[in-house]
Amino acid sequence: MNIKPGTEKNGQGRNYWRSLEHVQDNGDPREFISENPSELPEGFSRRGMLKLMAASVSLAGLTACRRPVETIVPYVIPPEQVLPGVPRYYATTMPLGLSAYGLIVESHEGRPIKIEGNPRHPSTLGASSAMIQAAILGLYDPDRSQSVLHDGEEKTWADFVEAWQSLEQTHLEDQGAGLALLSESFSSPTLARLKSAFLLRFPRARWVTYEPASAENVFDGLELAAGQAYQPAYRFGRANIILSLDADFLLSDTENVAHARGFAEGRSIQSGNDSMNRLYVAESAFSLTGANADHRLRIQSGRIGGLLVAVAAELERLGLDITIPGMATRDSGLPDVDPKWIQAVAGDLLANRGEGIIVAGDRQAPAVHAAVFALNKALGNVDSTITYHDLKDASISRRKELIDLVAAMEGGAVSTLIVLGGNPVYNAPIDLRFAEHLSKLNTIIRLGPYMDETAGLAHWHVPETHFLEAWGDARAVGGTASVIQPLILPLFGAHSAVEMLGVLTGGGDLPGYDHVRATWKETLGQGDFEKRWRRVLHDGLLQGSELPPVDPALRPSALSDAVMALQEPAGAGARDAAEAKGSLEIVFHRSPAVFDGRFANNGWLQELPDAITKITWDNVAVMSPKTAREQGLRNEDVARLRYRDRVVELPVWVVPGHADGTVSVTLGYGRRSAGRVGNDVGVDLYAIRTAEAPGFDNGLSLEPTGKTYPLAGTQDHGSMEGRPIVREASLEHYKEHPDFAQHAEAHFGPGEKLFKDPVNWGEGNQWGMTIDLSTCTGCNACMVACQSENNVPIVGKAQVEEGREMHWIRVDRYFTSPASEEGTESAHGSEGSLIRDPIPEEPQMVFQPLPCQHCETAPCEQVCPTAATLHDREGLNVMVYNRCIGTRYCLNNCPYKVRRFNYFNLTKHLPEVMKLAQNPDVTVRSRGVMEKCTFCLQRINAGKKKAKREGRQVRDADVQPACQQTCPVGAIRFGNINDPASLVTQNKQNERNYDLLGEINTRPRVSYLAKVRNPHPDLAGA
Repeated sequence: MNIKPGTEKNGQGRNYWRSLEHVQDNGDPREFISENPSELPEGFSRRGMLKLMAASVSLAGLTACRRPVETIVPYVIPPEQVLPGVPRYYATTMPLGLSAYGLIVESHEGRPIKIEGNPRHPSTLGASSAMIQAAILGLYDPDRSQSVLHDGEEKTWADFVEAWQSLEQTHLEDQGAGLALLSESFSSPTLARLKSAFLLRFPRARWVTYEPASAENVFDGLELAAGQAYQPAYRFGRANIILSLDADFLLSDTENVAHARGFAEGRSIQSGNDSMNRLYVAESAFSLTGANADHRLRIQSGRIGGLLVAVAAELERLGLDITIPGMATRDSGLPDVDPKWIQAVAGDLLANRGEGIIVAGDRQAPAVHAAVFALNKALGNVDSTITYHDLKDASISRRKELIDLVAAMEGGAVSTLIVLGGNPVYNAPIDLRFAEHLSKLNTIIRLGPYMDETAGLAHWHVPETHFLEAWGDARAVGGTASVIQPLILPLFGAHSAVEMLGVLTGGGDLPGYDHVRATWKETLGQGDFEKRWRRVLHDGLLQGSELPPVDPALRPSALSDAVMALQEPAGAGARDAAEAKGSLEIVFHRSPAVFDGRFANNGWLQELPDAITKITWDNVAVMSPKTAREQGLRNEDVARLRYRDRVVELPVWVVPGHADGTVSVTLGYGRRSAGRVGNDVGVDLYAIRTAEAPGFDNGLSLEPTGKTYPLAGTQDHGSMEGRPIVREASLEHYKEHPDFAQHAEAHFGPGEKLFKDPVNWGEGNQWGMTIDLSTCTGCNACMVACQSENNVPIVGKAQVEEGREMHWIRVDRYFTSPASEEGTESAHGSEGSLIRDPIPEEPQMVFQPLPCQHCETAPCEQVCPTAATLHDREGLNVMVYNRCIGTRYCLNNCPYKVRRFNYFNLTKHLPEVMKLAQNPDVTVRSRGVMEKCTFCLQRINAGKKKAKREGRQVRDADVQPACQQTCPVGAIRFGNINDPASLVTQNKQNERNYDLLGEINTRPRVSYLAKVRNPHPDLAGA
């Protein structure tokens, strides 16, 4: 059978394809590999390479540098409890808006190098995300602001304190009438206390909180429905049925780690007799949540309200009392949505009362969130799968407050503005002209980590600490209180928001530690305070501090008028007329990598492939194949986006499954003052985003510019050459055929052994891994965790374009569609099962992490002329870097394409501060050697030593590779496959277990548990 390279077919009659090139027969996707023998790509000068070396684009894996030979002076009196080479672990917290992530941070001789989740903390549960893992890089970023500035001149912190004390007298006289403070969102007992003290000291001052991408609409919706804003906490682990409306709760939501863990609990099955949750997703752009859905409906974001009306009407028809007059009788205006989809959703929700969740995305209007609350209330989900909590110690973002502040600035009512964090000059709504109005102020004081766009316009700029350098505290969603404990003194003499507010409130120039302790003395009480305080620092949180859930009462009368807007915004007819005129919907997305732009200077996140598009180092205009075809656009064409009389140009990327008539764009790029890594990466979409429509809007038009722009994507790298790699089935099929994973189509029969095994694999520790594809969401956290742990380098956009990225583990993303649909020829046709136009419009996605497989009969070992790659007695395929001469024969011979060759010595010009980020337990590699996954050999050895000291055998808990430890869904299991009690051994005996390309007899130590979905019986073919 001929199968086009990259288009795979499994045994259940489904095709798997990586990109449009595989669908449209646009040539072999392997052509991305340059045939140019030069190491420098065309158009990339030596000067450009030197610039790349010098920049903090080197950041992490440029961490693979050798320490210089120099004379050092040993400790005269060694610090207590510090042993060279023995790491220490400290609990702390990473704040992000209203979220707080409990962490355990590894420290070597006083320098933190690795972040893990705190198992005791409800927001991380021992796991983390790519963003959390990459936070360590921000600490050592040499582009961070390093001095206090006054009108561009270097000053000291003492100079600033003295200047404020003089200015303070003016504002005390008028009670702060001309004073305003603009902060980011926070949920912190100490910051909340100091905010109250500030407003008490300056009662006529303005305190404005603004985030460019926040949950403001959620709070407004709950206030509309219940009369007060509450914070929802979703317990996905308790839900049998989940309806997600334009909500990417598995990735973009700030609580994605806890949400993913709960979701995975409902997907983890050991046999066909186990039950699974069912996920319905309605969204415009393919999100990670949509990729993991059992049923996904592609629909414009502006029509989500109408869909909710349709679901409510069906629920009422089935007998549910909605309690909102008129809601269920509205015309949803969705004639193009399959009624069976709505009926299936409503039937499942009603059949699982108290065990379902309806969740809407942050960009949806308050009325949608109000209606979602009403439906969850009617279905009995409140206090079961969803709990609501008071917003204690929280300052939440309000766009109206920012609008009023700008109006006051324009009218001359504000003379002094203090900006605590944030970057409003860059990310404030463009129609407010925030930067223009700053020029009317007498004094602008800015506390921030970088000399960014806002700092450039400030009179006083004070460097802000990283959370690993400062004392603070935070409340997690649900109310759990924890302390932010620093692991290192501020590297650049920075100060925290706590210390700044201490000065602003007249509390004196005190360390943040004093302010935080003052808060916690009120919380813990005076009696035995020191003992309880030390316990909080040890555990990383205050046990029992979570807030009790409340049961908000629904106000049907107040809600009735609001939900009238849930029908199509202007009716279906008006929408059709708008479409006829060429008007499109534009949807603004927060970046899952750089967030709202604050992490733009983080090289790990910039080079991390987007989970859906697989693009690095850029943002794009994403659209469906139909929309692209109608607009005369294709991948890498540059389009001119016109919206509300503003214009930007952005490269195009086509994604099957995207809603027709919608263009999705990502915020956080196009920075001008981010640092050497983040400057001029991508396009600034805040330049067309308004205060009136921050989430989505109609009225966009596209124009081809005739230009193209090269994008660095990884989706076609590491092709499996048409061999069956992903195996999946429905839950019903699994029940009927529990061994389905063993019967996928094979191209070759199992071969005989050519050589006798060098060791007895049945003795001693034999390491192996399993990855459960049913629970893996494709979040990419494992990639950054591996990068942080193993000093893996980044290479920059030009090298990614050449297929030279260095990640030791990759996460392949495959589109999947039924083999009998969308124009696919039968297996008996002249071209086999080649997918051809038309492009499948409703594909699903599957993700498959791919580390080195550590094959027992490894093809790479047979061709290495220097025996640089070989097996040890515990089943590990290891690299002896000093032997490697860079022939790359092993790379060519690897069927899994998981080996990496470092072409350049990018560490040569590594900034000194970046060397502090290196893991001293991992060998530093120089230019010209192969790199690959080692199963975190350093962690294996540490676990073996621990077990030996304690006189016992190694247990699962002793050894966790970085990928396993960070995985929020627990999809990765690792251990001794000779230990019958090990979870990895039990997984390898599971009937879903299979080896990747097992038919070619490489005998990999990594195996996979085939993916199982749980479709509704009436929609099984959808």
